[in-house]
Amino acid sequence: MSELPLLKVYYDAICPRCRKDRARYEQWAGEAGDRVVWCDVTEHQQMLRDQGIDPQAALLSLHVEEEGEKGGDIVEGIDAYILLMRRVPRLRPLAWLIGLPGLKPLLRRLYDAWVRRRLEKQGRLP
Repeated sequence: MSELPLLKVYYDAICPRCRKDRARYEQWAGEAGDRVVWCDVTEHQQMLRDQGIDPQAALLSLHVEEEGEKGGDIVEGIDAYILLMRRVPRLRPLAWLIGLPGLKPLLRRLYDAWVRRRLEKQGRLP
């Protein structure tokens, strides 16, 4: 599994659902999970800024950095989920499905609305 590039996932560790999703991913990923580093956006704000990412934007949408030869490429939102899901055999069909051109924009809008509602409810959205 060491041939997989390292992924750095910037996620909201304050969110109970996000922590639960992380635990489920780690369970399902097996050895592929060893190549994923989870970074709480609230604890790694300077690291995000150094990558050119506004910490508030990282709170509003999952960001994943994929290690590469010329540094890390960062994807966010649905594309970040697709990148993570492709590493787990049982999630690959779902990754393919949510990446479909007709479905992806709809899922993005639903995801963005869900995150905003959650953060507003928690009083964490400025």
